[in-house]
Amino acid sequence: MDETIQQIFDGVVAGKRNDVLAAIHTALDAGVPVENIINEGMIPAMGEVGRRFENGDYYIPEMLVAARAMQAGMSEVKPLLSTANIKEAGTVVVGTVAGDLHDIGKNLVSVMLEGAGFKIIDLGTDVPAEKFVQAVHEHNPDIIALSALLTTTMLNLGRVQEALQAANVRDQVKLLVGGAPVTDRFAKEIGADGYAPDASRAVAVAKSLVS
Repeated sequence: MDETIQQIFDGVVAGKRNDVLAAIHTALDAGVPVENIINEGMIPAMGEVGRRFENGDYYIPEMLVAARAMQAGMSEVKPLLSTANIKEAGTVVVGTVAGDLHDIGKNLVSVMLEGAGFKIIDLGTDVPAEKFVQAVHEHNPDIIALSALLTTTMLNLGRVQEALQAANVRDQVKLLVGGAPVTDRFAKEIGADGYAPDASRAVAVAKSLVS
């Protein structure tokens, strides 16, 4: 692996934002293709972060700082993507359902998916079901990823599914759900296509849904 690519990888895994940005500038100045920076440095780094989380070596704080380092790096290289041959894994609309203002889990999922090559359209928090329907019409996503962090808002996951059906767009998109009170059984009960207990697992499920 190119030395600067290794520095980008290490910087993301360690959550060292400034190191990542410095290594990206060095790599670009040296003529390293932007697709190599992303595909060999940043995407594998978030994969390693996910692996460490699943093994119990990383926890939410470590994932958050790695995610922020990744976001900073992506912001740096995104303007160059139009001229690079980057193949997106798919488009994902993400959002926390109506009545729920929690965003840490949603933000982690967004960054992990972006790190895996997905294009992310983030609708934010407290998103009404109708807005997800509108997003399907506007963005034609492969997946809608819904989060609910409260038992009181969990039922709104099902209401999004119902709204998609009522608008006759349910068969155009896969539904991925998660959040602290959500279970695999509940996901199946509301007719979701996939369930992820954490941000790391969301990547694997999303990839399986678009494969």
